[in-house]
Amino acid sequence: MNQYSQPYRPGGFQLMPPAIKAIIIANIAIFLLQYFTPLGNFIFIQGALWPAASENFRIWQPFTYMFMHGGTTHIFFNMFALWMFGAEIENYWGTKEFIWYYFVCGVGAAIINLVATSGTLYPTVGASGAVYGILLAFGMMFPGRYIFLYFLFPIKAKYFIAGFALIEFMSGLGSRTMGSGSNIAHFAHLGGMLIGFIYITLKRRDFNPLEQVNKLFEGTKKRGAVIHSIKQDGGRVQEEEIDRILDKISRSGYSSLSKSERETLLKAGKK
Repeated sequence: MNQYSQPYRPGGFQLMPPAIKAIIIANIAIFLLQYFTPLGNFIFIQGALWPAASENFRIWQPFTYMFMHGGTTHIFFNMFALWMFGAEIENYWGTKEFIWYYFVCGVGAAIINLVATSGTLYPTVGASGAVYGILLAFGMMFPGRYIFLYFLFPIKAKYFIAGFALIEFMSGLGSRTMGSGSNIAHFAHLGGMLIGFIYITLKRRDFNPLEQVNKLFEGTKKRGAVIHSIKQDGGRVQEEEIDRILDKISRSGYSSLSKSERETLLKAGKK
């Protein structure tokens, strides 16, 4: 059992862990620059996630779009959900692992959204893809924890997260097939959850890509060393056999050689 599958244990809990605090502060700072300074339009053009075919698309946008939002309500609910569901996860995983997971989900959500919404004209903004990855992690880590829907109705985390995923899938499918003008990036939400699921599943199996490459490389080196050793040893054995046969000829003549000895000598002569 590892940190990705163990049940909740209280103790050492920080109400506002450092990664979440830094992410919230950065999002608020960008939001203020975006809406209350002359730099707002420049920040939007350069930082939003534009379609890949758009002239405004930039390689850094799958990262920067996570720090931009479409309004006060948008940023409030994203940051509230990040804190509400992410605090326990960061306390368990540690700040470094949490930051890595957060941005992997966010960037992965951006890539999936670009593919799923190809042909559209509108940009995507918001930390929702990464936040939905956090929701998925919470549901996988604490499936039996009760969440109070609308602060009134208790529902287990696993059902809450599954319901969210289903709603997003149906909404995204509907907006795609019916040409709905919805300004909600449903596929970014689903993308964040999908990437989060893959990430946690691999981690639960102690999968480390770099470690797997190193193991493959080390295995290749060992196999190469063994083959090289066999070749060297085989060469030495063959030389010793030829010397023995030549000694036998000098003692008893060529006619004393067996059929296999003659074949060995013939092969050596050809080489």
